[in-house]
Amino acid sequence: MSLRVTFLGTSGAVPTTDRAPSAIYLNREGDGLLFDCGEGTQRQMMRFNTGFDTTAVFITHLHGDHILGIPGFVQSLSFNGREKPMTIYTPQGTGGQIKTLLTVGDYEPAFPIEIIELSAGDIARETDEYVIRAFQTHHRTNSVGYALVEGDRPGRFDRQKAEEELEIPPGPAYGQLHAGESVELDDGRVIEPDEVVGEPRPGRKVIYTGDTRPVDATVEIAADADLLIHDATFAADNAERARKTAHSTGSEAGNIAARADVKRLALTHISSRYGADASPIKRQAEAECSGEVMLATDGQTIEIPFADET
Repeated sequence: MSLRVTFLGTSGAVPTTDRAPSAIYLNREGDGLLFDCGEGTQRQMMRFNTGFDTTAVFITHLHGDHILGIPGFVQSLSFNGREKPMTIYTPQGTGGQIKTLLTVGDYEPAFPIEIIELSAGDIARETDEYVIRAFQTHHRTNSVGYALVEGDRPGRFDRQKAEEELEIPPGPAYGQLHAGESVELDDGRVIEPDEVVGEPRPGRKVIYTGDTRPVDATVEIAADADLLIHDATFAADNAERARKTAHSTGSEAGNIAARADVKRLALTHISSRYGADASPIKRQAEAECSGEVMLATDGQTIEIPFADET
């Protein structure tokens, strides 16, 4: 089951020729989820071949570099004939501003859009297979991060034991047992699922902070995450500015990743002052944690495997 993340925009507040404003597209088995929507996001989607098919948009906060792409994105969807509804999730108290943004230029969306306000701890989206929950971040305005957490998968089915030791005939019984149902055989024996099915296997977890200072809430929700996408606007040479503007340095992002024991850390929201060379941010993050560290770039796409498949 695929889980793919494409970085559409990885710049800080000021875009560069190489980095567009914040936007991340997550495709989970065809379910398109857009996190933040900086200026020109719809063009980035065309450029990097994600497609426009988006079920929901998740806004971390209302600074311009995270929302000014919404009008263009929605109008592009309308011009392409979209009719099915879409949901925009946004921090508590900001729904009215999102509604106003949607009608910029005396425009009315051609398809239904529901705006839902969220506080930290609220569930934004829940399906049979995953949940997306908002969590508390610390920025200069009302902000939240988002955690996509998959449910556990059934354990591995021991076919050899089923066939050779328990002599269960191949067929529908295998599927029933793997689904957690007991099976009665023709000889009267009742086989319980735990006789042939291993322990449940964990699903995947992807965390996106948006703009934030390093906070304990991120450590808690990102514990053992497969991917943590964290604000790393500055290198250590601008640590004081990071504090004043409520952003994080690469070192601070690396420390959060280490405390949460994440498998992979992606650094994003890179300040334009590092346009020539952002490698110090990555090196400083690597010095803090043992997991894989990547300096995200526009157009970069990564697949998130299950832990037991790596």
